[in-house]
Amino acid sequence: MTARTPNTALAALFEESGWSRGQFIRAIARVGAEIGVPFRYDESAVPHWLAGTMPRKPVRPLIREALARRLGRPVSDFAAGFARTPEPSDEVPDTVAGLADLGSADMDPSRRSVLGAGLFSAATVVPGWPDVHGRLERLRTDPHTRIGRSEVDAIVAMTEHISDLDDKFGGRMARPMAAAFLVNTIVPALRATASDDVKNALRSAAADHCYLTGYMAMDERKDGLAQQYYTKALELAGAAGDHLTYCTTLRGMSVQAVDLGHGPLAVRLADAAAAASPQAGPRMLAFLAGQQAHAAAQIGDRAAALRHIKAAEVAMDKAESRAKAFGSYDPSALNYHVGQVRYELGDVTGAIDSLTFADRLREPVYRRTRVRYNAMLAERKLQTGSLEEACADWNRVLDDYPHVQSGRCDDRVRTMLSALRPHLGNAHARDVFERGRPMLRVG
Repeated sequence: MTARTPNTALAALFEESGWSRGQFIRAIARVGAEIGVPFRYDESAVPHWLAGTMPRKPVRPLIREALARRLGRPVSDFAAGFARTPEPSDEVPDTVAGLADLGSADMDPSRRSVLGAGLFSAATVVPGWPDVHGRLERLRTDPHTRIGRSEVDAIVAMTEHISDLDDKFGGRMARPMAAAFLVNTIVPALRATASDDVKNALRSAAADHCYLTGYMAMDERKDGLAQQYYTKALELAGAAGDHLTYCTTLRGMSVQAVDLGHGPLAVRLADAAAAASPQAGPRMLAFLAGQQAHAAAQIGDRAAALRHIKAAEVAMDKAESRAKAFGSYDPSALNYHVGQVRYELGDVTGAIDSLTFADRLREPVYRRTRVRYNAMLAERKLQTGSLEEACADWNRVLDDYPHVQSGRCDDRVRTMLSALRPHLGNAHARDVFERGRPMLRVG
């Protein structure tokens, strides 16, 4: 019988983590729970792994991600001792081929559950602007096809249409259409021949579409998949020289991270977004600073949170004093961020005031946002003991909820039912509970 070779690479990472065996196992189990992968090991498995026993294949990415989150950097199979050689270098990715593969898998019903269970990495590598800018010639072309500005305009218009559907009905409704359009129209266009100006405009439009598709995947709670779309959006925006979409995508990744409770990563992404936008106008500055404030507040950095939220408020005042141009970041969105900062810093009453004001300012078209944020408002009111006021807000949530297909909205209704269960002796709470329970979508 051949003796196993100790896994010195994994042992070094484990020692660097500073964890006990039990802490290591619990961290791995938490990662598995996020994506629905069963994990039934106990701490006795750790010395076996360190001695050279190879963990089962589905467990290895969970181990790598748990270590990556602890150490603050990506951990490859080779670095963890799970592969004999390093992974092939992919410093200059074939963006179009990868985009076609991603979109095709997303369109395939037989693969969507597997793809959607992809792991959200809290130690994801985010390229800096200089690393992605200038990769123009890596996008393959077909010499037999030539496109012009009209094709780009059509892609932009279709993305805007899908975005409108997403705002009204949620990501679960609109994302299949977005993935199909990506594979059947955008990828062939990226492979076509065009002038340099048209190529860049097309890459920018494709980046915006990938960002939107990633946002909708996040809305469905397919967080690993969303991260893949966001990464493609960064590559395309960098190749197009499109600072706006690049920064917007980094900010979107920060929103996702803060939503999942990965505060340090959320701060890093929000700061990267702000740093990559050298000539932002006031509305863009408010858009970026508001997210920086929320991320900073989540990690308890009070000074940074207050500094950023003040910068967002000043920038928004400048933006609103100018001619009214359309902008998705508006006073309602800013007041939501003020509310989140107040809440994270312990001011629940102030958070309620800000969320109430945000709801008053919100445009009616943003129905999914209304469901999520009014549910949040009700949760905050319940924390202060205002049960009947919370029930009134939850009833407004349930007015909108049947019209929205959104995993994040499902989460808020699920939270509502859990929060109301101890209060079923109250008639208002019981009425909302009985109204909401049959509405909740399973899965």
